[in-house]
Formats: sequence, structure tokens, C-alpha cells
Amino acid sequence: MPELPEVETARRGIAPHVVGQQIRQIIVRDRRLRWPLSKRLEKQLAGQSVRALRRRGKYLVFELATTEMIVHLGMSGNLRFLVTPLPAGKHDHVDWVFTNGTLRYNDPRRFGCILLTKHADNHPLLRNLGPEPFSDSFTADYLYSTCAGRRVAIKQHLMNANIVVGVGNIYANEALFRAGIHPRRAAGRISKARLELLVEGVREVLTAAIAQGGTTLRDFVGSDGNPGYFRISLDVYERAGLACKRCDNAIKRIVLGQRATYFCAGCQR
Repeated sequence: MPELPEVETARRGIAPHVVGQQIRQIIVRDRRLRWPLSKRLEKQLAGQSVRALRRRGKYLVFELATTEMIVHLGMSGNLRFLVTPLPAGKHDHVDWVFTNGTLRYNDPRRFGCILLTKHADNHPLLRNLGPEPFSDSFTADYLYSTCAGRRVAIKQHLMNANIVVGVGNIYANEALFRAGIHPRRAAGRISKARLELLVEGVREVLTAAIAQGGTTLRDFVGSDGNPGYFRISLDVYERAGLACKRCDNAIKRIVLGQRATYFCAGCQR
């Protein structure tokens, strides 16, 4: 599933092409996404200009003249801006046609969504989300307050979008390694000093991933059609049995909260 770095990579790639541009036409080839596309989508969007394109967690929010459009890429979706028209493929479900090119939504598993709403931040999908990991609100003090008295494993706590948005499975594994914290450790048993390291680790790993266009493990490609290259920089994720880059102990794999979890028992306590 595209996580925060992949969605931010898509936003940065698309924004220069669509912000300030008018949508001339919407072509819908398949309405069967996670939630069926509104039959009014074409009529509501035609003629509207994109005022801004922002990201909230793993959601893209297109700010238009009279409405806002929420786009989620689901398990395997991607957005590409085509300056030169290309024939639509099997999984190219929606095109937004602008005067300068076409924004194309591709989703093989059709688990993404495209929703129209008056105010995206008040939509049920977004209104209870936690702070952005790069925001001033995401601090060691804040994280410590959310961890107090909690027995839940810190990895699961970190992946809770109501606590902080955008830290999916790949980057939770990597951030915990950087902070030296065992993924199974109870959230309420971690000192504020160690949570400071975790906050730094989250920001560092997300920043590095964004700089390299995200992480391609299976389906993800950026808005330019290229894969993300952060995979070659991963320290623990999908490296079970390989030597730790710090101490040479073998990376271990467990299942935590039904998610594959990777760590070094020598470096993470």
C-alpha cells in the first residue's frame, strides 16, 4: 500500500501540472472502487479549477472552486500526469483532462477511492486523524502523553493514524530500528528520552524515503511512472535472516498485529 512518502511523492509530481489548471472533462471507465464513484462526478468537476493540492496522511486533497476531492490510492493505485495522451490500459479507471494534459488514476485492485466533499478535513475519513509527523504538534511530549499507561506494543501504537498519520508498516519498522526500540515494547514503558529518538527516527526515515521517491515493493510507481528507490536503503524491513547493518546479528521477523515486523534483537530493546 502506498504510504506517506509515496503519496507525498505523487503530490509533488502532480501539483505543478494541475494547480491553477481547469478540468475540461472527466472520463470514468469503471466506477467500482472501494466506494462506487458518484454518478455526478463528471458534472460536478467539469469546468472547475484546482486551487491547491495538499496531502493529509495518506490522502490527497484537491481544493477546487466549489468542492474538495479526496483521493486515496488504496492498495495498489497510482496517479500519473500525461502530457502526451496514451491509450487507456485495463486498470486506468479515471482521467481528469486538463488543457495541458491528463491526470490518470490507475488501480488494479480497485481499493482506492475518489470522494467529493464540501470540507475534506471534516470528512469522516479525515476528521479524527492525528498530527502530521512533520508538524510542530508531533513531539516527544505529545507522543509520551499518548503512550501513558498503554500496554499496546509501540509499533502498533505508532501505526495508529489517530495518534500520528502516515507511519505505515514499512516506516514504523525502520523508525523503531533507528530509535533502538523493540517493536513489542509496551508503549507505556518507554521513557520520554527514548520517544524523542523515535520522533526523530520517524522524521528521518520519512524524509529519506520522500527524497528517494518512496519505496517500491510491489505495485507502487510515482507520478512519472518510475518506482521509488528507498527499498535499497531499508535497514530491517524484509531483511529477515540477513546481517544487521550495525551489529551483524541476524534480523528477525515476527508477526505483530497481523503485520510482518522486522527488528534486530541486538540493537533494539
